[in-house]
Amino acid sequence: MDHSSPVFDTPRDRLPTLYEVLARKTKPPVDLFSFYIYMRDQQRSVDYLDFWLDVSQHTSLCRHYVSELRRSILVETPELEKTGSTRSSYVLDHMGEMNDPAGPSTDLTSDEKVKDQNLSAFLRQENGNSNHSPQSSLGSQRSAMRPSGDRPFPAGERIPRPSFMSRNSPTRTDSGNSPAHTVARADIRASAEKILYTYLLPGSEREVMLPQGIVHDITRDIEEEGRDDPEVFDTAKDYTFQAMERDAFPGFLRAKALGNLVPPSLFLRLVFGLLALTAALWVGFTLIFLDAPKRTRAWEILPFTVGIYLLSSHQYHLDPILALVGLSEYTFFNFSRLEEPYVRKLLTKRALMVLFVTLFVGVCVIVLFIFVPGKRL
Repeated sequence: MDHSSPVFDTPRDRLPTLYEVLARKTKPPVDLFSFYIYMRDQQRSVDYLDFWLDVSQHTSLCRHYVSELRRSILVETPELEKTGSTRSSYVLDHMGEMNDPAGPSTDLTSDEKVKDQNLSAFLRQENGNSNHSPQSSLGSQRSAMRPSGDRPFPAGERIPRPSFMSRNSPTRTDSGNSPAHTVARADIRASAEKILYTYLLPGSEREVMLPQGIVHDITRDIEEEGRDDPEVFDTAKDYTFQAMERDAFPGFLRAKALGNLVPPSLFLRLVFGLLALTAALWVGFTLIFLDAPKRTRAWEILPFTVGIYLLSSHQYHLDPILALVGLSEYTFFNFSRLEEPYVRKLLTKRALMVLFVTLFVGVCVIVLFIFVPGKRL
């Protein structure tokens, strides 16, 4: 996961989009960390989000590598600016400042698309000029060891995960005033293979369900053609984004923007709410049939209030007291502050509504059980 500092836009008067969450433009409880916890604990499909984040990190790695290479060329060969450059240098010179768009490639601006195409084109050209052989990749070696038609790996055998940015990766050493390279070309290759072997190959450690055509194209591009540029994963990344936007994100907004409780907490509120309400009804009917004085029956306020409050919290997935003090539960009994302005305003309104419903139902039930005429049996 990229640990770059989040950049917040001006306060929005609406719920955030998945693009804004993935771009780290939102605050708790609808930030990327909360979405990750939701995908892990409730949606049970965190592998899709991890795949998307790893592909985004791979793209950032490629951009960082090209940016460093561009600075290195300008420092080592400043005469290129005067004498004209080769095709590779021209691509580097016209790459421009590159950011990391969080949405699908179909939502990129024309300028961002051109930059991404230039980036991938440069990496493909550089890869074609290198001595890399697709047959020397880890996946090709494993493919050669198994007969055709079999599963990619024997049952029970875990696919090895190539190290990503390992300390033993070959790094460039520059002399003079050339900036040191923190990203080597081998790191990009290792990153692409890591994604393939971890998420895409059948039987892989954390396989995500993608259309077979997409998986086949990526496997061919990496293992046979030796590609590792970001465009290799564009189709899979777009498919994953749309799947999360369609299947997971609406539930995330319901859970975090309209509520502040997690399922284990909701279950406890249901259990204790039913127990409290059962106890309140038992005591209420007992005092009625004992013809107890109204002063004694007034004690029924406590169990009825607790029971109705807990059941209302379960029904609306919202604890109004926690919402009013600005807290939201992201894991069982672990809380975060409500920092997203619109979400806090929305939860405050819902909390007041839940309190009104709780108060109204509670008063009706308590008045009924206190003032109904008693009859001793």
